[in-house]
Amino acid sequence: MKCINHYGGYLCLPQNAQIFVTNGDESSQPIDTIPQTPLNPLNPTNPQTPQTRTQSNHRGVAAGAAQCLLGFTLDEQNYCQDVDECSKGLHTCNADQLCYNTRGSYTCQCHPGYQKHGEQCVDRNECMLSHYCMHSCVNTAGSYYCECKDGYQLASNNHSCVDVNECDLTQPCQHQCFNLLGSYICQCDRGYELTSDTVSCVDIDECAFSSYMCQYVCINSPGGYSCICPEGYQLQRTRMCQDINECDTGHECREDEMCWNYYGGHRCYPQNPCLEPYVLTSENRCSCQSAGACRGLPQSIVYKYMSIHSERTVPADIFQIQATNIFPSAHYTFRIKAGNDGGEFFLRRFSSIGAMLVLTKSLEGPQELIVDLEMITQHTVMNYRSSSLLRLTIIVGPYPF
Repeated sequence: MKCINHYGGYLCLPQNAQIFVTNGDESSQPIDTIPQTPLNPLNPTNPQTPQTRTQSNHRGVAAGAAQCLLGFTLDEQNYCQDVDECSKGLHTCNADQLCYNTRGSYTCQCHPGYQKHGEQCVDRNECMLSHYCMHSCVNTAGSYYCECKDGYQLASNNHSCVDVNECDLTQPCQHQCFNLLGSYICQCDRGYELTSDTVSCVDIDECAFSSYMCQYVCINSPGGYSCICPEGYQLQRTRMCQDINECDTGHECREDEMCWNYYGGHRCYPQNPCLEPYVLTSENRCSCQSAGACRGLPQSIVYKYMSIHSERTVPADIFQIQATNIFPSAHYTFRIKAGNDGGEFFLRRFSSIGAMLVLTKSLEGPQELIVDLEMITQHTVMNYRSSSLLRLTIIVGPYPF
């Protein structure tokens, strides 16, 4: 065919068509000496193969009986109309293919998601091509879908992946949850720790960490612990035990008794400890007023009291004794007269007028020990010898604090 420009359009005519141009009554002159077959001017795009030429007019030519090309058929008005092979079942497409009619023919195409391989339709693996999935692509028969990694979910476009806030969605943690990109992390409240499943919390037994958590007894509790002290003590801050001075806070001693506080308790002692033939001359001092009655006895007895912790570290200096009346010609000797049967003490002289009582064995309480410390005074000029006694009452507390 060849294209011939026409009034308001164009004509597709056979290569051998002869064209006449007319202007009213003027005689027509051929513009192409090559014999040509005209097309129907009313439907110039439908090809015809005329057998005889009839007549001409002022706009074009009309053809007589004609034959159509393959894929076309003549209608009642002698026009070549396209044959719809798809609707008439004249195609050879497979059952898994789609038939699409074209002008003068048809094409066999595959369903979406499939592509032709020879004459067959096979699945088109979109995941091997540009699938636009943010994380991973899963191919299916005729299609595909996108998947996200754990901790993400598909966005509304079915291709992008957005973080899943597990803390708001499922509240997986027993205590505190902190969202992360693609994941989350659990934390426990103070006093708890994560178990192996990383979401549950279990109480921490702080008391099992160390015996030094509390000075006396540690009591574990959910999420924490507390320290308690024995009777006679009160808790100081969080873990230490401080002795309660019952002599200041209240006691049951009589009026003729004195209250002596020791670690973990108190005791009542007589305000006048003197026994015959001694009389009270000052606080805790008993003196012998009769030389005959006190022959061979200490001239005076002084009563002292002290308390120490149980299991105290040894050796330890615990009490000092020294002469109060000093004479130039006197010589002083110190010794433990009584109360040291077990060898718990040692008297160490540190000067000519004084000595230190040393604890040499650790003592466990509660117990009370009475130690008599004697000071012998030897007057060298007057050839006079006298002695005085310090009766020391040592109360060992029940605890090492």
